Amino acid sequence: MPHPPLKPPAPPGAAFAPDSLVLNRKLPLWYQVSQSLRASILGRTADATLRLPTEEQLAAHYGVSVLTMRQALKELETEGLITRHRRRGTFIEPRARRVSPVRLLGSVDAIVAQQSGERTVVLGHGPSPVPGDVAEHFPDCPEVMGYRRLRCDEDTGEPTNWAQNWVRPEVAAGLDPTDLERWPMTKVLRDRVGVPIARITDTVEARLADPATAELLGVPLLSPILYYTGVTYDEDGQVVDVAQIRYRGDRFSFSVTLEAH
Repeated sequence: MPHPPLKPPAPPGAAFAPDSLVLNRKLPLWYQVSQSLRASILGRTADATLRLPTEEQLAAHYGVSVLTMRQALKELETEGLITRHRRRGTFIEPRARRVSPVRLLGSVDAIVAQQSGERTVVLGHGPSPVPGDVAEHFPDCPEVMGYRRLRCDEDTGEPTNWAQNWVRPEVAAGLDPTDLERWPMTKVLRDRVGVPIARITDTVEARLADPATAELLGVPLLSPILYYTGVTYDEDGQVVDVAQIRYRGDRFSFSVTLEAH
């Protein structure tokens, strides 16, 4: 059976191809377009071309007017993500960082490694009534211990994500909050508290930044974020910790590794 013809390589100087976007008419169009193009730029591959399509081509791609597209590009230019040159075109700034993956791998050690390598500030901790969105995991607990942490890039100090952990009270009794400034919660529970961790169930979904997240991470209100939930079980199948982490959507992507055996 003959193979289909190979797709010809892109010609020299081909323009960068942004992701598609389904517009929400309840939000400003220029803002949605700028955020979509922003995510495409920061999530580009290492070998992607730096030349953007023309304003007219981008406007047609997103289904908006040239005026709306121009406003969106001005926003990205202000952020330093693109540069615009008369008669030459619009280009992605080479120093614009590509996103880091949120990797869901197959062991507790891998999760600990994923969470390490960032500077962490403990924002607060204390007992709390069980929040409604995690109540199913703590059916026998009238309250849990809550911990709030902000993680920042080690080099730039820029906030990258913030975490909220809900820990079973008897487990939290053996936890020193200052340890959370040095190590991820998973490592502290396992190695410092001595919890026999059996498994962690991960969920990642797309959300929009709420006011608290926008303020902590320094992103626009309603901008895209990755919302991670990690439910940690001990050897008896009991939930000991529920982590809720909000990642900046312009700094992280979602990656899963599946082993054959």
